[in-house]
Amino acid sequence: MRSNKRPNIVFMFSDQQRYDTMACYGADYLEIPNLNALADQSFVFQNAYVSQPVCTPARATIMSGLYPHTAGPIVNQINLPDDVKVISEMISDDYYKGYMGKWHLGNDIERQHGFNVWRSTEDSHGSGYSHTQLNNETSTYTEYLISKGHTPDKQGDPLKEEDGFNLLGTESGIRTPTFSSNAHFDMPEEDQMASYLAQEACQFIDENKDRPFILYVSTFEPHSPYHGPFMDQYDPEKIPVGPAFLKKPDTASLVNRVRADYFMQFMLDGVDQTTDDYAMNYAAYREDITTEIGWRTLRAHYLANITSVDRMVGKVNQAIKDAGIEDNTIVVFTSEHGDMLGDHGMLEKRSMFEEASRVPLVIKVPWLSKKQNIIEGSVSHIDLVPTLLDLIGEPIPGHLQGKSLKPVLEGEKDLSDNDVFVSWNGYDSAVPDRFLGAHEINRMLRLPWRTIITPDRWKLALCAGDQCELYDLNNDPYEMENLFNNPEQKDRIRDMASRIRVWQVDTKDNAPLPTT
Repeated sequence: MRSNKRPNIVFMFSDQQRYDTMACYGADYLEIPNLNALADQSFVFQNAYVSQPVCTPARATIMSGLYPHTAGPIVNQINLPDDVKVISEMISDDYYKGYMGKWHLGNDIERQHGFNVWRSTEDSHGSGYSHTQLNNETSTYTEYLISKGHTPDKQGDPLKEEDGFNLLGTESGIRTPTFSSNAHFDMPEEDQMASYLAQEACQFIDENKDRPFILYVSTFEPHSPYHGPFMDQYDPEKIPVGPAFLKKPDTASLVNRVRADYFMQFMLDGVDQTTDDYAMNYAAYREDITTEIGWRTLRAHYLANITSVDRMVGKVNQAIKDAGIEDNTIVVFTSEHGDMLGDHGMLEKRSMFEEASRVPLVIKVPWLSKKQNIIEGSVSHIDLVPTLLDLIGEPIPGHLQGKSLKPVLEGEKDLSDNDVFVSWNGYDSAVPDRFLGAHEINRMLRLPWRTIITPDRWKLALCAGDQCELYDLNNDPYEMENLFNNPEQKDRIRDMASRIRVWQVDTKDNAPLPTT
């Protein structure tokens, strides 16, 4: 029976987890019992999309209910402005508020934006801190690892003014030693980030079960490096792959083609992977992408990392049950964006393809339903903040750019008229993206894209300086055939482009569009 106390919210999200990694999205071969059990009791959104397929902009939308071009962080390394409110600042102080894990919106280790409890996990984004003195502090996760006897492998590097640090008033100009992501993934399961966050989240739930609360839990897994304590969980030769696996997108945009050329050169052209800094030290760290079995092994390692996420979800859900608040607690699970994992010959995100821009999204609202309900149609992360506010009876601020999905969950409406918009903002003159393996890639990724997914499952991706893309997701779900230049699709393209333009006006977006 539901309590008279106001509903709680527990929002868990992973990093770089693509949509097809749960049984409710077809991945019934994965050993993730806790995620699947949650989906069995939840509203499952069949086609959920991020606002932009890269970390900081996607997180800005998840937390603020604004598109990246409105919230401010249009690329990574841009802080969320202090005056942009996140959901914790929209909810009344009747609620106790906690944030745990990866923030990636600036000031990672500093409690902020109205949260009462803050458990940080990253302390290597110093150029985004509000004051340089924070470089002499470490995240709570780092402190936990040191208490467990681990020694930081990333020694204190000098802080440089040219990297954005203001050294005035600092004691030494040296960053405090910390742990690299590589070091994390060599640790035992109990010291993984997801395990640490589960421990902290369970304690938060137990301590606050008698008052209404919201809790956000954000873990790094299954993000690269694709290594962890469960690496041998899946046989690389047996994991299923789709028709786009290791197939270059020959009819797609130039940006997708140059990215595929870069990643596939090690397998198809005999280029020595060990001579490439980006492949060796970031994109495919510790992995072999010179053979098909090497790519399959990378994919198996990625899938195994989801086990850490699954066990975190299981522990948190059990804590909710143990606290006796299951019937009064909304539980959300999603991810900030996906990962190409060799599909279309690419790795990582930064793509409008489904593998990067589409993610799992399940919402458990026990007083509405205790069984799985599949929500057909397409939906965006832009709707998360207004939906959660509506479900707990809080007013929805007028500045939000999404809409509440509560009527959909209650069966009063559906998504049959819902257009979804995904952006790529590409470039900010003050914060260029890191080198991504080839200068051609960085150049092409500076061009902005605007994408629409219509209710009848067509996807149009527009860029004023590149080959545009049109896919029929009903008959071509793996996006193998770009139909943009098909004369029969001219009117469809014009209609979809006009929808993008209306959305741009409504959201004050000024990215250029091509003439269609």
